[in-house]
Amino acid sequence: MRTAVFDPRVLRRHILHMAYHGRSAHLGCALSLVEICAALFSEGMQYDRSDPLAPERDLLVLSKGHGVLALYACFRELGWVSDEDFSNYLGNGTRLRGASEADVPGCEVTSGSLGHGLPVAVGMAFGLLLGQTKRRVWCVVGDGEMNEGAMWEAMLFAAHRRLGNLTVIVDANGFQAMGQTEEVLGMEPLASKFTAFGFETVECDGHDVSAIASALRSEQETQSAPRAVIARTVKGHGVSFMASDNRWHYTRLNDDTLAAALEELR
Repeated sequence: MRTAVFDPRVLRRHILHMAYHGRSAHLGCALSLVEICAALFSEGMQYDRSDPLAPERDLLVLSKGHGVLALYACFRELGWVSDEDFSNYLGNGTRLRGASEADVPGCEVTSGSLGHGLPVAVGMAFGLLLGQTKRRVWCVVGDGEMNEGAMWEAMLFAAHRRLGNLTVIVDANGFQAMGQTEEVLGMEPLASKFTAFGFETVECDGHDVSAIASALRSEQETQSAPRAVIARTVKGHGVSFMASDNRWHYTRLNDDTLAAALEELR
């Protein structure tokens, strides 16, 4: 059952603190995921707050594995990440790494090698369908990794097998590591492409938890096809000097930038 309600400002503060302690990059791409993760854990997925490995839980695949700080922030609110995990992020002996790792409860797959999470999610959804279970698979991808061919092969298989238990959420922030997504390899219109590949598709404001939650609920109304939510986001959202600035894909926080960012999130 779900009992959690998440404040995006709190989640962003968690992300900043962990990134600062661990001297971690990938801040911008984690910040754009915050409301998506909040909506999934508050309105979308079925899970047991007391047990991240509950047998009947839905499965969340973070294909955009380098955005894992957003997941860890939710885990902290759920009590799945301890104070020691939080303060020792990327330190010696830590169990939390810089990309999604399957040995961390709540992270269902090891990801970060982009373009591979969705194929794994499709396999999971197919297996659950064959097992005649009501469990669902939710896969969060970045718009940048949509230029990988394996993603589109997976989508074809999902539609062919009518995987109505699969929902793909695209964090469409318009950037990837080396620049604007449309400059690296134009993928728009994403919604039309997903629809053409046999998905039931909806677009929404990716920084409006209510809008995302509504899209996730509408995606569960039928079971005849896989679903896609194109969530329009801003990389680095929530911190003015990070928003739409791709330098924060790799830039690390220092004392001054941490203080400035936290001041905006009071």
